[in-house]
Amino acid sequence: MGSTKPMSFRETLNLALKQAMKDKEAARLSTLRLIMAAIKDRDIAARADGNDEGVTDDDILAILGKMVKQRQESAKVYEEGSRFDLAEQELSEIKIIEEFLPRQLDEAEVASAIEAAIAEVEATSIRDMGRVMGELKAKYTGQMDFGKAGPMVKNKLSA
Repeated sequence: MGSTKPMSFRETLNLALKQAMKDKEAARLSTLRLIMAAIKDRDIAARADGNDEGVTDDDILAILGKMVKQRQESAKVYEEGSRFDLAEQELSEIKIIEEFLPRQLDEAEVASAIEAAIAEVEATSIRDMGRVMGELKAKYTGQMDFGKAGPMVKNKLSA
């Protein structure tokens, strides 16, 4: 018997795209097409750099995380400008994108992950911050906001 390989993010997204077409879910279909376009753009850039494989699942996680962050920022701007209809659209896109991201770590889990990464790379000072962040990104891409984790790492290493 052959072993079944888990589906890649790309395959999962393609299936979701086809299902959204069948179900005639316009908003979901639009968001999934945006995701696929972003992945295709990165594939093209990767091939231009000599990487024939295209983007990996980790790259796709990073793309999805970036898309969520962009939409959060846009929603905030729209809310400040009293454009609640546009803010709502951004927030609904976030919900769809987040379906494909791993569960986000809560604050205690992030703190624990930072402690573990510091121990793993044997960090002793702020000069080791890059190595700690690299360790976190290798293990937790898509599961934590590195913009918030950075200052937490800095505080730990400065103490």
